[in-house]
Amino acid sequence: MENTNLFDVSELASANVRLTLKEVAEILKERGYDPVNQLVGYIISGDPGYISSYKDAREKLTSIDRAELVAYILKEYLK
Repeated sequence: MENTNLFDVSELASANVRLTLKEVAEILKERGYDPVNQLVGYIISGDPGYISSYKDAREKLTSIDRAELVAYILKEYLK
């Protein structure tokens, strides 16, 4: 008997956002920045200048829609 497997794309997207946020935060720490302040500045203003280009952190973070970042953070906080 064959079973149907369900694949949840939203879980994959959430995992990508989580991984990217953690990676960017580590890169910002490595450069001496406070990751929370820098990420908040970026999310509120939309200015990618808040995120260092070191190790492609800016490119990695800006590849994710800001609304998706906020939604992920809120979902995690409200769990």
